[in-house]
Amino acid sequence: MRNLIWVAFTEPVSPGLVFPRSDWPLHITLLRFDVGPDVSADVADVLADLAEAPVKGALGTRLRVGGEAGFGHMGSIPVSLIERNPLLQGLHEEIVEAAVGVGARIATPNYILENYRPHISHHDGKRPKSGDVVVLDQVALVDMAPEGDHTIRRILRLWTQDAEVD
Repeated sequence: MRNLIWVAFTEPVSPGLVFPRSDWPLHITLLRFDVGPDVSADVADVLADLAEAPVKGALGTRLRVGGEAGFGHMGSIPVSLIERNPLLQGLHEEIVEAAVGVGARIATPNYILENYRPHISHHDGKRPKSGDVVVLDQVALVDMAPEGDHTIRRILRLWTQDAEVD
């Protein structure tokens, strides 16, 4: 099983960046999913091709940070909600469609499509404040366990406002 996630980073990242699972740059999760061993090894390339147009169409979108909430078990994960935005919602829906199209299993099926709640999880004292504006300028496909190592994450593909970077 290969664990992948689409995110929009709100802190600067670089192509191919590898980081510890406990030290994510701030980001908005677009979709977390798994693909089985029956899916081709180049699934990242296939997904990148399927999602390229919607990703490029959403780059540059300005998003407003809303209030705070608690997600996870008993609300123990502090997050900043992102106010509803049709371009962000559309990107999420296109990415869901692409993932389902390659046979992916959605990790959180109760929190997609009309139930999608975009947010930025707080980390190490870093968090946006209500009313802040973040620009959707870095969208990435991330491997949650490159070469089976669940202690690290690797950016497989990164789109920025300027270009797609491998």
